[in-house]
Order: sequence, then structure tokens, then C-alpha cells
Amino acid sequence: MARLENRIALVAGATRGAGRGIAIALGEQGATVYCTGRSIRGQLASGADRPETIDETAELVTSAGGQGIPVRCDHTAEEDVRALVDRVRRDHGRLDVLVNDVWGGDVLTEFGKTFWQVDLAKGRRMIDQAIWSHILTSHHAVPLMFERGDRGTGLVVEITDGDFYGYRGNIFYDLVKSSVIRLAFIQARELRRQDIAAIAVTPGFLRSEFMLQHFGVTADTWRDGAKKDPNFIASESPLYVGRAIAALAADPHVKAKSGKVFASWTLANEYGFTDADGSRPDWGAHFAQAYGARYRTFDDDMYAAFDGPAELLFADWP
Repeated sequence: MARLENRIALVAGATRGAGRGIAIALGEQGATVYCTGRSIRGQLASGADRPETIDETAELVTSAGGQGIPVRCDHTAEEDVRALVDRVRRDHGRLDVLVNDVWGGDVLTEFGKTFWQVDLAKGRRMIDQAIWSHILTSHHAVPLMFERGDRGTGLVVEITDGDFYGYRGNIFYDLVKSSVIRLAFIQARELRRQDIAAIAVTPGFLRSEFMLQHFGVTADTWRDGAKKDPNFIASESPLYVGRAIAALAADPHVKAKSGKVFASWTLANEYGFTDADGSRPDWGAHFAQAYGARYRTFDDDMYAAFDGPAELLFADWP
């Protein structure tokens, strides 16, 4: 994998989970990474029930070999996002990698409830936090990527859950996670004349801090979680999807992937990176083995649902 020295990255939503793993993986390759979120040391985000902060993430980025810069930012507040982008512009004059990973919906999702049973206020907050924040951040940050000169292809990444078109168990969760895939497609379409790729990426079964706590295990003893859920044995650390993003950022031909959605395990097979422990988790293969069915991708389901000539599906409309 090519190194990412002299690359300036912004990971929106880097406090914990995939965002933290992505920031660290970019740091492993020497990037300067702005780590943003609402929880800072000594002042957790309002309503936060977890202790992680962006300060810790930035320190882990620096320890990994990059330069981590924590910046408190509420990505649903336009004045915060504008101030963040202005700072990056003052500091470096450009942006090379933008990762939209703002989520915050763990305590809002009501799995098991139908669309007529859910709490609409919680659903609206999910839309604001996990869709609107992505649009707002790209709106202000992507133009800074136009000022990169000839430094290679820029990269915008939308982090989702699943590379398929099927139902995800709750109206708002499904809406959010499928919408950010579409956001990658839209941004790719509108950036097609710029040297910038926009791609959606999903992890597999993620061993986030929340999930480790849920299973009563640690990053070292995580395999014990499979006693509660056999699927946990095929889980991956946040660093795995992070290394997927780092590999994309280092790929000089990444523009060919623009507008599509990819999984951590398929990118690992392509680029050859591994998880923190040297393994190469493959959630798609595990799903097929465990449930006797091929893991259906977004493209599979989209084609299956489209009743028309395939060439019209991705037509380059004027």
C-alpha cells in the first residue's frame, strides 16, 4: 500500500467505532487527520453514554505514525462545519480525503417496531445526525478538495452498513444506511469532471466499543463473544474498515470505483490488507456458510428490482 504522507484527511465522526479505526489507519500511512466529533476530554457530548473522545482518537493517530488533530464539531450545525473547514483551509489550504462517518443513532434505533409504531422524534434526529450531517459536511468541505492541484485523486467516503438493497430492520435505520449509499452515487455523479472519487464503504460485523461492552469482552478477549452469538467469530475490528479506506486513498486508480459501494472484506481481498491481528475477516463468506445463501450485494438487488435495459441503470444523464 502506498504511503499517505502529505495527505490531509478529515474524518467526521471519529470519536469511536469505525470513525476511530479509519482515523488510525490513515495515520498508520502517515496522513494528517482531523478527528472531529462532539465529545472532547472533560466535556462529553450532551446525552453521551460512552467515555470515548476525539482527543483520544487524535493521540492514537499520532501514535500510529500520522498527525492527529482533534477539533470539536457538531456536524449538524452549519456554523461548526464552516469553522472546521475554514481551519483546515488556514492550516493546509486543501483537503485530500473526506470521510463522512457521523452516526450517533445507536440509542435512537427501535428495532422491532414498524413505521407506524416508532418514535418519530427519534427518527427525525437520526435523519439529522446521519444524513443531513453528511450533506452539510460535504457541501462545505468538498470545495476545499478542488484546491489540491495535481496531488492525485481526492476521495470522499460515505460509511454505511451493508452493501445490499434489502431491508435493515427499522424504517429510519434502513433509510439512513441506504441513503448514504445513494449520497456516494450522487456525489460521484456531480464530481465526475473533478479528480475526486466518491465511494460508499461498509464494515462487516463491527467490534466497536459498544459491541465489545454488549458482549462483555475486550479487544483482546473478543472471541469469547462467540459463545453468545456464533456470528461474532466473523466480526472485525474498526481498524479493518479503516485500512480499507487507507487503501482506497492510496489507489491511483480509485476514480474507477466512484459512485459504487464496497465492503471491507472485498477490499481486503483486492488490496491485501489484514485486520489488527493479521486475520482477514470475510463477512460475506461467513454469511453464505452460516445461512446457506449467497450474500446479496447492492448491485445484485438493484438489478433484480430494475425492470428495464441494464444500460439505463447507470446512464450518464445530461
